[in-house]
Amino acid sequence: MQVLKFGGTSVGSAERMESVAKLVKNPAKKIVVLSAMSGTTDQLVKITKALYEKLPDEASHLIKELEQKYIDTVEKLYKSKESKKKGEEIITEHFKLLRSFTPNKFSHREERIILAEGELLSTTLFHHYLEEQKIPSVFLPALNFMRIDADGEPDLAYIEEHLETELAKHPQGKLFITQGFICRNPLDEVDNLKRGGSDYTASLIGAAIRAEEIQIWTDIDGMHNNDPRIVSDTFPIPKLSFDEASELAYFGAKILHPFCIRPARKRNVPVRLLNTMQPTAKGTLISREPSGAEVTAIAAKDNITLIKIISKQEVMAYAFLRNVFEIFERYKTQIDLIAVAEVSVSLTIDDTTYLENIMKELEQLGTVNVEMKQTIICIVGSPAALAEHGCTSKIFHSLKDIPVGMISYGGSNNNICILVSAGNKKATLLALNKALFARETVNQ
Repeated sequence: MQVLKFGGTSVGSAERMESVAKLVKNPAKKIVVLSAMSGTTDQLVKITKALYEKLPDEASHLIKELEQKYIDTVEKLYKSKESKKKGEEIITEHFKLLRSFTPNKFSHREERIILAEGELLSTTLFHHYLEEQKIPSVFLPALNFMRIDADGEPDLAYIEEHLETELAKHPQGKLFITQGFICRNPLDEVDNLKRGGSDYTASLIGAAIRAEEIQIWTDIDGMHNNDPRIVSDTFPIPKLSFDEASELAYFGAKILHPFCIRPARKRNVPVRLLNTMQPTAKGTLISREPSGAEVTAIAAKDNITLIKIISKQEVMAYAFLRNVFEIFERYKTQIDLIAVAEVSVSLTIDDTTYLENIMKELEQLGTVNVEMKQTIICIVGSPAALAEHGCTSKIFHSLKDIPVGMISYGGSNNNICILVSAGNKKATLLALNKALFARETVNQ
């Protein structure tokens, strides 16, 4: 069995849903994971914000605006009067729920219920379209088997057991439709895998059923060797190892959710990145087999904060480092890069939720300096190539005119990371691209 995930752009309109239906109607046994239609989750976030801020008229306007989008989709997607009527009933039911929430006692619990509506709408409408097209399919509610634990991590054992139970109810089923992103928590409340979590859902399902392959369908033909929004003439990478793909996803490659690789790697299930707009393109295959390229790709991670701490003289070096790391552990704030000297440490984070509290505690240990709006540039390649003088020479020579705030090498066998200000991101990507891939034509 295969697992196919289609992102928001892939199901973002009636036309796109029709294209997805053509891609999944073949007789191969598969589970199809759908995101919300593009733009929906952003609008739902705005609705929850209006409710938190006790602006019911604003929330009502946003709901009406989103509802019209779905009314238009129903009108274009379905062909018969009966199907259009059922589609309208689906819309009415879901938007009745959205209108039932009020600013009074609005909490995170209600917020999560609202955010789940995007995936519930897209899958229900798509399943109904398959019915109209006489394409046999089974609706597989993700809330019946997707679950996270008390730490917000997926409970793979629970997912395996309950997904097996759900699939056993339909022994003749070949095409299953389910939701990405949404799940339940240990309190049995509706919850989610955070933004971009549909990739994660597909990977978890693929790992749970030991799938033949997990396919992530987006609007780009695989993982590219650089950011195509900045560098022109980039190219898709034919194959990547799990480690290479994980590094690129974590450090900013937008095509793949950073956590998506973990379950697939654990169960050795290949992941293939494909393009809904160009379904015949080969895309990128991710497996245990390395890419074979000396330098595979470059990725950039934005909205990074650099924190520098210089220890008080009376604190011993080992105690100083331990105390620094314990502060970040208490606030569950992950560190991306780190550079250490005897009495000072520089590190980066991308989650500033608790930055003010972290700063107050760090200031008890020494002098603290914070620089916002930084970008991590990550160069991923084979360990042998990155260790060679020729490769590192190319990298650093290309950056001779760009101020570098930090360099991280050796923490991973697969990458060299460089910290630059956000304003120097474009220049850095272009310079590295020219040095490592000999691509001289760039977007200005």
